[in-house]
Amino acid sequence: MMDEKDTVQTPEAEEPQTASENTPETAQTEAETPAEENSGKGKKGSETKKLRAENKELSEKLAAAEADAAEQKDKYLRTLAEYDNYRKRTAKEREGIYADAKADCITNLLALLDNLERASAFEGEQAAEGVKMILSSVPEVLGKMNITAFGEPGETFDPALHNAVMHVDDEQYGEGEILEVFQRGYRVGDKIIRYAMVRTAN
Repeated sequence: MMDEKDTVQTPEAEEPQTASENTPETAQTEAETPAEENSGKGKKGSETKKLRAENKELSEKLAAAEADAAEQKDKYLRTLAEYDNYRKRTAKEREGIYADAKADCITNLLALLDNLERASAFEGEQAAEGVKMILSSVPEVLGKMNITAFGEPGETFDPALHNAVMHVDDEQYGEGEILEVFQRGYRVGDKIIRYAMVRTAN
């Protein structure tokens, strides 16, 4: 038998560390985790505020652009309506001017027509004399309408005024000299109404 002194005492088994016990590394990680989470939340919050501010700014710009577009559209419609009214008014005025011009022209010619009717009542020399008197008053009547006649024998041919329908070569006449006028020309101001029909030389 062994004595109590000889009894061998085995060392007590060390209890394993539980998961709940903190090692220095675990403690450090746990200490840093809340700070990182707070940092992430702060960053996201800042980005959200920034996006909201940008969204608000874009909304304000869009509203301003829509208001400006509506104003420009209103101006365009007003201008279009004013132009349409102007076009109709000027067209009416132009028609009125044209009608007044024709009326003035006819009024001036009526006196000649009256005299021609009176001359037609005569015969022989009296009728011829009456026609000559009427013709002598024609330039005055045309002058009131700013109409002038051109094309006389002896003038020099001008293609801008005359239409040569006949031509002769004769040294006794000058180059381009008008020998005969078959139909006189007329113009209003600088506008040619009718070219003179003539016979020229050389």
